[in-house]
Amino acid sequence: MAASIVRSGGIVIYPTETFYALGGDPSSEPAVKRIYAIKERDMGKPLPLIADCLDSARRAVKEWPVEASHLAKQFWPGPLTLILPLGCAFPFTLHGGSGNIALRVSSHPLARALAALSGGWIISTSANKSGEPPFSDLRDMPPPLEDMVDGILDGGTLPGERPSTIVDLTRSVPQLLREGAVPWEKILRALAFQRLVPRAP
Repeated sequence: MAASIVRSGGIVIYPTETFYALGGDPSSEPAVKRIYAIKERDMGKPLPLIADCLDSARRAVKEWPVEASHLAKQFWPGPLTLILPLGCAFPFTLHGGSGNIALRVSSHPLARALAALSGGWIISTSANKSGEPPFSDLRDMPPPLEDMVDGILDGGTLPGERPSTIVDLTRSVPQLLREGAVPWEKILRALAFQRLVPRAP
């Protein structure tokens, strides 16, 4: 049901390994714009994706550096988002003209299944207004949000402690953009770049 909504251009709320997310078809510009509107998000701020598997993630990008292989092997499926050069013809609005895409393979089985049934990828941004806290229990969902989407996939109470960690691999040296559920120190060990990768301010 949720996948058919996404394939038809609708928007759903679904569970991930961190918080509940807003999902839609990343190839549908109307769906992308609708998610921006629901979140009241600056359209210059790209929307991340969840891929159903490593192969789908690699299909979405133009380049797959060795650092991506090391991190994906150790932390996927899981709450690590990688920023890589975009390789698919996704709408300009999805990536804000950056030419890059942020994506991960989720460790939540419903998120992966939804991505698989939706074509391999699904938009995955926290189900909240920009600047407001995400939620890990549907009972905490702001009432207006339910009326703004086309379906809700109940995954029970989620871990909801920290969001995914975000690492930018489009630069010569990987950069930490957000430390979340995966500690930066573990990423450094995986890359063996303890002395080369500066900590983000």
